[in-house]
Amino acid sequence: MPKIAKPLSALDVKRLVEPGMHPVGTVPGLYLHVSATAARAWVLRIVVGTKRREIGLGGYPAVTLADAHRKARETREQVEKGIDPIEQKMERASALRAQQEAGWTFKECAKAYIKAQAPAWKNDKSSAQWQSSLEQYVFPFIGALLVRHVAMEHVITILEQPTDPADPSSPRFWYSKTETASRVRGRIESILDWATVRRYRSGDNPARWRGFLDKLLPTPSKLQSGSNFPALPLRDMGAFMVELRGWKGQGARALEFLILTAVRSQNVRAARWQEFDLEDGAWSIPGMAGDGDDSGQRMKAGRDHRVPLSRAALALLQNQARRAETDLVFPSPTGLVLSDMTISKVIRSMNVARESPRWVDPKQRNRGVVPHGFRSTFRDWAAEMTSYPSEMAEAALAHAVGDKVEAAYRRGDLFEKRREMMEDWAAFCSTIV
Repeated sequence: MPKIAKPLSALDVKRLVEPGMHPVGTVPGLYLHVSATAARAWVLRIVVGTKRREIGLGGYPAVTLADAHRKARETREQVEKGIDPIEQKMERASALRAQQEAGWTFKECAKAYIKAQAPAWKNDKSSAQWQSSLEQYVFPFIGALLVRHVAMEHVITILEQPTDPADPSSPRFWYSKTETASRVRGRIESILDWATVRRYRSGDNPARWRGFLDKLLPTPSKLQSGSNFPALPLRDMGAFMVELRGWKGQGARALEFLILTAVRSQNVRAARWQEFDLEDGAWSIPGMAGDGDDSGQRMKAGRDHRVPLSRAALALLQNQARRAETDLVFPSPTGLVLSDMTISKVIRSMNVARESPRWVDPKQRNRGVVPHGFRSTFRDWAAEMTSYPSEMAEAALAHAVGDKVEAAYRRGDLFEKRREMMEDWAAFCSTIV
């Protein structure tokens, strides 16, 4: 046992200012260490097993002389019981770190997963698309939830959320946006798998399809069979356009332009003035968004796409007011890209305005039509009411149509032929059958 020094009083300790180790007595091995910068702290020198330890007991004067005596005695008692205080402290710190890591939220895990996987993805847009879909559909429900607490009921809530948060009766995510919902489910599954491997959670993955969600939800392939999206019958097209043109607002004009051009909603919503050649009547949609454009991948296949503009489409553009703060053709009131829901809500509002909704798809149990369904209407028109070759209609929809047609499309002759087709389509849209 070390020699016990002469006990010092609280006043004696206060006067210790010379750098070095100063024994204070009362408890064997207790010292006040004064650093070169005059900082003072309590140290207990003691042999633990075969190791000589210097155990810190806290800083002075926050830890008083009496407190230092008490801590020193308690530490010596631990050592006598065969406990190494330093090892014990390290174990507690390690357990705390493990507990904190296990306390990761789903959002924290999602960000870490995206950061880890991003270098293997083909471009930066993939990260943006992951982040955007999670922000919109997932984080509002489980972003702040501890990842170890995410359960199947949470995943089901996400997949069955109304597509319009402000309208609980709006179509459910899984049923009306099946492709997007399926992609979101897969992303949740990947993040939860990552969290399980990192030991932030345990047990089965509640977002897994086979053996789990496939028992609760219809398969995407069955939902997407036939007409993927509720589409307007050809006989109703003219009357619908007459009513639509009576509605005001960017959502209504964006929907009208979407119909006239037969493109996807995201392309219309992200359309920018510099993409248009109004003199030539052409719209060049880039496959990927450019600098300063956060709309992600513009075309589904990532390839550029040219759209011939009918006179009706050109007239609509010429009536669109340009805003100085944005180059978007159909901006939101805040100057940002319109939400997909803004365009969809136009059709629902048109139906709500009627005692008996008229704009429905009878082939899908009279479900209200959706913007994407007008591409099916266009395809039906081309097949049933015109003599235009199918590959021309497929090219208008930016579908893959084969090497020879693709070569012709790039030479421009098919583009000019499509110009006539789009003019006929616009005329049909203005004709009440």
